[in-house]
Amino acid sequence: MARLAAEGHEVVLAVLTGHGPRPNPLGPPGGWERVREECREAAAVLGVAEVHFRELPAAFLDVTPAHEINGTVREVIASVSPEEVYVPFMHDMHRDHDAVSYGALVSCRPYLPSARGIRRVLAYETLSETHLPPAYLVPGFQPNVFVNISETLERKLEAMSMYRSQLQPDNMPRSLSSLRALASLRGSHIGCAAAEAFVLLGDYQR
Repeated sequence: MARLAAEGHEVVLAVLTGHGPRPNPLGPPGGWERVREECREAAAVLGVAEVHFRELPAAFLDVTPAHEINGTVREVIASVSPEEVYVPFMHDMHRDHDAVSYGALVSCRPYLPSARGIRRVLAYETLSETHLPPAYLVPGFQPNVFVNISETLERKLEAMSMYRSQLQPDNMPRSLSSLRALASLRGSHIGCAAAEAFVLLGDYQR
């Protein structure tokens, strides 16, 4: 996101889940607003132009009707008209990621008139979720797109530091040291100091 913003692209972030309409085991509504404020601060560091928040009930997407999830994703995509779409990896341990990714793929079907402006769809990795499912039971994250972020890594780490309620100690996945280590590993795949890795889900040269 920081690299795209620095190159002059308009970057829009969508956070689709929140407290939702009923009591949520992840905390009361006030706690969600705290995290959303941290998200706004992080987005400002990265150069994100706009943040969209929606209220799909976090931790309940596996029991939320698919048409509600798909409709929320479709509405955001219609309002933004993106050229590239980045979604969570479908086979993360977090089931919300699966549901959101599926909703995005439904909305980004390349033959749909509403998706004609979309050129690429990619899935990203999340340190605390992507590599946890047992090996061989679900498809693993095997990236085939790598982006050099050597020039913007420090900005990424600064943005993560805005998530004060979410940061973990250095030996945990949601830590600055783990993010730096992953960036270094992915950078080694393409011979640079730091990179991010993605799975290409669609590339449409119209």
